[in-house]
Amino acid sequence: MIYFVYAQDLQGGIGFQGNLPWHLPNDLKFFKATTMGHTMLMGRKTFEAMDCRLLPGRKTIVMTQQANYGQDIAGLQVLHTVPEILALAESEDIYIIGGAQIFDLFWDQVDVIYRTVIEATFTCDTHVKNLDPKLWRLVKIEVYEKSPTNPYRHRIEVWVRLDKEERKGGLND
Repeated sequence: MIYFVYAQDLQGGIGFQGNLPWHLPNDLKFFKATTMGHTMLMGRKTFEAMDCRLLPGRKTIVMTQQANYGQDIAGLQVLHTVPEILALAESEDIYIIGGAQIFDLFWDQVDVIYRTVIEATFTCDTHVKNLDPKLWRLVKIEVYEKSPTNPYRHRIEVWVRLDKEERKGGLND
């Protein structure tokens, strides 16, 4: 299966100049718990924004068009095409963590979205698509109030793609 894990502001912003425009420890904790022990896929720009660090306890794959990228980074796997990643997703779960170009490439293949919505707006130059409620079902939501360590009210949502029967109206509410 393919999963997305990301945080966004109220306008769908996910980044500014290659970085997160906010600091939200609760989201970082959720991200770690969700991705730990799994395979993470990200684009080259996202990997470089993380200072080319491999996160402990997770397999890291970078998707890039650069043929020889990352050969000097032990433990890093580099793939170049959507079919390569879809083939890998047949044998293991893939958690896609960004950036926007990678989300766009896999938008039609993603099965589950873990989304943190920060209830504020930020200056962002990178955005993610809106979820179409005709294609997705919200299956879980947790709301967190602003606190001394988490300066923004936010909610963590889990969305599951509806199958073809559900999209046709075959699902009883």
